[in-house]
Amino acid sequence: MAARRIALATLIAGTLDIAAAALMAMRAGRTPDKMLRGVASGPFPDAVHWGAGGAVLGLAVHFAIMAAMAAVFVLAADRLPQLKARWLTAGIGYGLATWAVMNLVILPLRWPALFPHLDLQSVATALFCHIVLVGIPIAWVAARR
Repeated sequence: MAARRIALATLIAGTLDIAAAALMAMRAGRTPDKMLRGVASGPFPDAVHWGAGGAVLGLAVHFAIMAAMAAVFVLAADRLPQLKARWLTAGIGYGLATWAVMNLVILPLRWPALFPHLDLQSVATALFCHIVLVGIPIAWVAARR
């Protein structure tokens, strides 16, 4: 059933990705709740000032975005058997695609003065997260029966 695979892919990839984001925030001297309020500020600009409520909203926004990303791949894989047969390659490709959409389109549209970050370390870190923590887990779950 596609809905179960979408939910599982969302849970796995969403948890891995937000855990990595929290670790990166802490390494940069920021708190995870501030990072989550930043996520919430995408659709809700004032969320950066909402304290714990803004952080919870940021987590919800993150998982909503991940659910959309998982749904796109799972539904595509149900129609294109080669995505399931070659799930690792497909997951790498999907991670690259999600990185490009997020970092070259969505984030620059929302925060044009801040994005894209195209220095080597930022690109490498974001690519790792999108490929290894998002694309591959989503593709793996999508390939399951």
